[in-house]
Amino acid sequence: MMMDWFYISHKARQWWEDESGVAVMEAAILFPPMLTLLMGTFDMGNAIVLSEKTITSSQVAADLVARNRTMDSASITDIISGAKLAFEPYALSGYGIDVVSVRFDASQNPEVLWRETQDMEPNTEAVASLAGFAEEGEGMIVVTVKYTYAPQFAKFFMGDIDFTEVAFTRGRRSATVTWEE
Repeated sequence: MMMDWFYISHKARQWWEDESGVAVMEAAILFPPMLTLLMGTFDMGNAIVLSEKTITSSQVAADLVARNRTMDSASITDIISGAKLAFEPYALSGYGIDVVSVRFDASQNPEVLWRETQDMEPNTEAVASLAGFAEEGEGMIVVTVKYTYAPQFAKFFMGDIDFTEVAFTRGRRSATVTWEE
């Protein structure tokens, strides 16, 4: 039996020049990186939104406290609830807030008048950073909001992302916002 080299070379050339499966191969090669980029974009978009919501939440709480001359348990609970609303529709499982009212002494050092902290450690560094900032008898409101974002897709490559925002403001109606029992 003789081999038909012409037939074999013709079929080999046809197979080599056949481009019908190239698109499938290209799609199979490009699909994983494209999917990874898409999922990373989704996670980064959520991270950017949550970063902005952290800023908004701290500023809302600081502004609402600054509108009062005195605070009590019911008022601070309402203010914290209002600050949490800035995160709608995201979950609040990683949310923490620290609200502090300070008054400056004769040495221009801040003294804590009252503090309400939920689901985080008190931010003592923010209060300490106020030293020498104002005259005796003046006051400040310091609100720290911390949010921990657990990415949905990138969690396999990186850990949680922590956002922390500190808002400083002064009382609108009085030099200090005091606590009323």
